[in-house]
Amino acid sequence: MQSMTDADFIRYQRQIALPEIGESGQRKINHSTVLIIGCGGLGTTASLLLAGAGVGSLVIVDDDKVEISNLHRQFIYTESDIGRQKAEALKEKIRMRNQHCRVRAIEKRLGDEQLSLEVMIADMVIDCSDNMVTRHQINRICYQQKTVLISGSASQWEGQISTYNFAANQPCFACLTPDKSGSTDELSDESPALSCRDLGVIGPVVSIIASLQAMAALKQMVDIGIADESQTNTLHILNGQTMSFRSFSFHKNPECRVCHQSQEKETVHANQD
Repeated sequence: MQSMTDADFIRYQRQIALPEIGESGQRKINHSTVLIIGCGGLGTTASLLLAGAGVGSLVIVDDDKVEISNLHRQFIYTESDIGRQKAEALKEKIRMRNQHCRVRAIEKRLGDEQLSLEVMIADMVIDCSDNMVTRHQINRICYQQKTVLISGSASQWEGQISTYNFAANQPCFACLTPDKSGSTDELSDESPALSCRDLGVIGPVVSIIASLQAMAALKQMVDIGIADESQTNTLHILNGQTMSFRSFSFHKNPECRVCHQSQEKETVHANQD
């Protein structure tokens, strides 16, 4: 890795001062690539926090446009952004935040083939999507690529976050929330679960979960707590009304159609070899 410049050191000195990060950790952050799927309330906040922290490259994906109903929780957008593509508008805001952060905006939904390519070149994926079809597609492909996945969601007064590293015997998102719809290559708007569009959501909960997603990503980059199973097999749930967190451990589901069946196929193939 290249050495840090004086300007870099000054810019990130508050992070570098943390013993868990230091200069070596900051260099890891500067050389990381993160794929962020969804440029709504979660994706916008997580993107700006990671850009501010010095993440070297961000790939942001969303096919939606900014609407006035977004503004109460997607605070980086303004009234002048209404009607613009979210990904392009967010790209502009990120560059204003940190001109050294390389940003690529994708303004369409990704089928399996293109998503696989994007996941392949990323160090980790942050799922900020708003429907179960997309979440299961992301989980399935991240599992296939063994790329760290940080999943977050928010609805009404609650939000949740979980991290998956797909190590041996570790669960995936589908172990926690089984996919009832079957696999699909191209995404659709149909989903068995209601989103914040249907149920409503309070803005600060979205920002809190997005901040936790960004923090989880930074911890992965600098190897903080990644060997701790509680970091990767635990669902953390925020209750905004009571200002409290609940955490639930969960394990690999032997009936999971993603990680269990895929593992069985890998084992059979290895035995045949």
